[in-house]
Amino acid sequence: MYEMKDEYLTGIKMIDDEHRKLFEIAEETYQLKNNEFIPDKYDNVKHLLHNLKEYTIKHFEDEEEYMESINYKRMFTQKVEHQEFRDKLDAYDIDGIDENTEYVIDDIIEFLTKWLIEHILENDMLIAE
Repeated sequence: MYEMKDEYLTGIKMIDDEHRKLFEIAEETYQLKNNEFIPDKYDNVKHLLHNLKEYTIKHFEDEEEYMESINYKRMFTQKVEHQEFRDKLDAYDIDGIDENTEYVIDDIIEFLTKWLIEHILENDMLIAE
């Protein structure tokens, strides 16, 4: 379902490689949602959120460092959006996930889908210009 397609390539290898990993995390989330053989997905969701938080910290730092190196003029906007992404992840109540696991999985999928499509296509593509 989720794969890095040519339309998402910025032409900046490091950023494209890291975006590819975000697509993999989105696919992992989608596969978890549809896996009927895991009746209690709490631990998986908790692990997934942890990995997503850790990875986005690295990705945003790398992307922002690259933008600084080229004196990217829209960097402030990017930083604001990156912080909004981190804030969204921080807002998930780990203790409450167990009661609302399916809702949280759906919310993560919706959030990642929107982010991958809108942020990469509308914002990250501008970095390469």
